[in-house]
Amino acid sequence: MRLAPLLLALGAASPALAASPDAAQAAATAYYPAQTDARAVLDAALADAARNGKTLLVIFGADWCHDSRSLAKMLTSDRFRSEFAVRYAAVFIDAGKPQTGQGHNEGLLPRFGVTRLKGTPAMFAVAPDGRQLNSRKDALDWRNADSRGEAGVFDWLSKLAPPPPR
Repeated sequence: MRLAPLLLALGAASPALAASPDAAQAAATAYYPAQTDARAVLDAALADAARNGKTLLVIFGADWCHDSRSLAKMLTSDRFRSEFAVRYAAVFIDAGKPQTGQGHNEGLLPRFGVTRLKGTPAMFAVAPDGRQLNSRKDALDWRNADSRGEAGVFDWLSKLAPPPPR
């Protein structure tokens, strides 16, 4: 298992990664790490989000997919961290190429009420108490993530989980 993608998947930052341009580049381009134990990463992210009172965004995507990469870039951006990190955490799961029958990590889908993906990305929002917040239809309807743009994605996030009271 490569450490950089796992840290990226869990939303952690490491000064050691920033010190190495090659490691930073690899972490920046491998949003959906294929070499990780996706079940363990997902379980850890769910537990961490629950412990911290955050909604977890579980994104099934692939690094080869334009929309998956675009969504991942938005959800790891400085703007996301500054405006939404108090409410959300994100975990990126490699889905392979489900539309060609070469899907990965399909065994994780039933916990979200889905048996298979027709394409990528798919995004499930899980409340700290474990409830899925978005509908199955909405979760599977992110295949146009890039054309939604940052404003559309962040508007969706604003409406899904309002900021906590001060």
